[in-house]
Amino acid sequence: MTITRRSTFRSLAAGGLLLPGALTEMLQGAAAATAGNPLAPRAPHFPAKAKRVIFLFMTGGVSHVDTFDPKPFLTRNHGKPTGRPRDFYKGADWQFRKYGQSGIEVSGLFPHIGSVIDDITVIRSMKNINGDHFGATIGIHTGSATFNRPSIGSWVSYGLGSENRNLPSFLVIAPELPYAGGQVFGSDFLPVLHQGTRIVPGPEPISNMGRRAVSAEVQRTELDMVEYFNRQHLAGREGDSNLAARIQSFETAFGMQREAPAAFDISRESGATLKLYGLERGAAKGFGWQCLVARRMAERGVRFIELIDGGTSIDYNWDAHAHMSNYNRLAPRVDLPIAGLIRDLKSRGMFDDTILVWTTEFGRSLTVPDPTAEGRGHHAKVYSSWVAGGGFQGGTVYGASDERGEDVAENMVSVHDLQATILHQLGLDHTRLTYRHAGRDYRLTDVHGRVVKEILA
Repeated sequence: MTITRRSTFRSLAAGGLLLPGALTEMLQGAAAATAGNPLAPRAPHFPAKAKRVIFLFMTGGVSHVDTFDPKPFLTRNHGKPTGRPRDFYKGADWQFRKYGQSGIEVSGLFPHIGSVIDDITVIRSMKNINGDHFGATIGIHTGSATFNRPSIGSWVSYGLGSENRNLPSFLVIAPELPYAGGQVFGSDFLPVLHQGTRIVPGPEPISNMGRRAVSAEVQRTELDMVEYFNRQHLAGREGDSNLAARIQSFETAFGMQREAPAAFDISRESGATLKLYGLERGAAKGFGWQCLVARRMAERGVRFIELIDGGTSIDYNWDAHAHMSNYNRLAPRVDLPIAGLIRDLKSRGMFDDTILVWTTEFGRSLTVPDPTAEGRGHHAKVYSSWVAGGGFQGGTVYGASDERGEDVAENMVSVHDLQATILHQLGLDHTRLTYRHAGRDYRLTDVHGRVVKEILA
């Protein structure tokens, strides 16, 4: 005999295990689960230019003077003393060249990104609020360099909800965790459902995605029963947003079992598309896979997708204290996929309403303690990031560092300014996107931040 949700519920009612009123409510099933969904789409504060964000984070602190901020001064004075004890200038190890109609100079490390530079706004005047990995990493993600705070992805999820109830609104594709670990995608005091869901490239990107019940119908029956009793428990506790979020998480997890496997399956992508990302057919990891899956998740309505390159091992991230030559290995693995992602989004009509952010926690020092030193130290006073799509100008450079690349020379952009500008393009006023916690209203940008209107199209 086929077991169905309706027959199971009626059998329980007939046996006296369910009250008649409970039977009616449980038969409503998914409709009851949908009511009050904290991930339901929300209207922005004002008309938005973009619907979603793909946030590309390079762990370790990418050297600005070796990538997107050419400094002829350093090249001319390479190995010369600065006049300070044990301090020598270090020039870039790679040549810069002009790309596109805009003629923006990009390092030879990123020829493919250079080929799409007319779609990109390069910010050469970023400034972080901390100079160590932990503080700078959570600073760019949460706006706070010292305390746990919700990440920008969690704030976007909280502010706008999701366009797909079967997938999380905030996904993080990360083979390894960066400095500060899961804090970079944590929700802190926001309802837990807005926390980022981590995906690890490989044969099983999300653990335990397989269904344990004998059929989807049986599993749906189990969830409806859990849903009923959860709702009874929630009655009278409606103010507990975390409880409501946990209840909704069962529905999201069930939806993910149905939809996520198809979203991760890139086997039906064309050979031309795989080539854009530098992928071999059958590949299930690598930054190209991360970028392609990000596009597939964006297509399915995921609101915020973060791609993290590198963990905490300095041999495999951008923290080039010892050897800048590591960049010869690191840059090629992200250069082609990122350019491919931009081209793919454009070909599908998604570029204009998708914000791409490429950033890192800080730059690298322009001087070294020994003229033969091959690496660079931390440098948070000025560094480079870039944005593209989502209503940003393309082929533009904003801000500048001084001739040595040591400090901001004009148009400083703080981490709070960048965060405020991203929210603005999503139709969110960063001063109005608040959450009441511990007696005060918190926001991503705290009491700081301005929208950098000069880089908007």
